[in-house]
Amino acid sequence: MRKNPRVIGVKNSSMPVQDIQMFKLAGGDDYIIFNGPDEQFISGRVIGAEAGIGGTYGVMPELFLKMDELVKAGKMEEAMKVQYAANDIIYKMCSGHGNMYGMIKEMLHINESLDLGGVREPLPQLIESDLAIAQEAARMVKEAVAAYC
Repeated sequence: MRKNPRVIGVKNSSMPVQDIQMFKLAGGDDYIIFNGPDEQFISGRVIGAEAGIGGTYGVMPELFLKMDELVKAGKMEEAMKVQYAANDIIYKMCSGHGNMYGMIKEMLHINESLDLGGVREPLPQLIESDLAIAQEAARMVKEAVAAYC
């Protein structure tokens, strides 16, 4: 892919954060690397990712923007606290039995009054027992935003 002049970067979705370093070394100074795993956003930024692309950013954009701001300012202990709060939310979201995208849509409905419908097949719809988890995760987002943003 690097030989194709139209490819200017890559999203690293592997869990080993050092893969970002390897992509940076192989791609050169002009190559753009995005951090993929939401749970290690600040780690990816610190090792060289220019930004991140993540599935959970939509339900808590304020937290990811705050982490980015804190990393840029070198305030790593504060950034770590926000990352831990975001991770707690992610873990709660993943504790459901449906799929995470259904959880995200329900959380956006709860916190932002957005009616986005369900997920498209073949993804499973959010199930009834997951509604309490979505409500708890949505509450956690509001609390973290109030605490850190």
